[in-house]
Amino acid sequence: MSETDSFDQFHVHRIYRDLRFSKDKTPYKTHFRLHLGRTKPLLRGGYYLNIEPGNTRVSGGFWNPDSKDLLRIRKEIAANDEEFRSLFREKMIKKYFDGLEGEEIKTTPKGFDKDNPGIDLIKKKQFILRRNFTDKEVIQPDFLKEVVNSFLALRSFFDYMSEILTTNENGESLYK
Repeated sequence: MSETDSFDQFHVHRIYRDLRFSKDKTPYKTHFRLHLGRTKPLLRGGYYLNIEPGNTRVSGGFWNPDSKDLLRIRKEIAANDEEFRSLFREKMIKKYFDGLEGEEIKTTPKGFDKDNPGIDLIKKKQFILRRNFTDKEVIQPDFLKEVVNSFLALRSFFDYMSEILTTNENGESLYK
């Protein structure tokens, strides 16, 4: 992945459970997780891998963007929701992911028109793509290749969002 992208974060989540307030005193987690964060401020988004019996998945996106970034994303969608939607019709994204996921608010955010054609996207608080794997797929020799291919499929989404989050509404760079 480092040959095709730039990272400033690499986290392998610890295997030890925090037992202080837990009734379950099992000392180790039953899953493995890692996170690759792209080099900020110009590259946005993060890749995630969770390996766990019955719950293995690759995901990526914007889990809880800060309020400034969320407002910028919403304004871009309000201005042109079709461009945003077209990302999820791209061949590679459709091949590896089922569609955009993430929590939504129930009402129209303040300052936005409830009749905007992109209101379903404007209401989102998170922008995540996820691919699940069966336990049988995880033990196949090509599992790592499938993980990398899934990560690579996220790039067009990340690049689009990076462009939004590093420019103002006039398309001028925020970082000179």
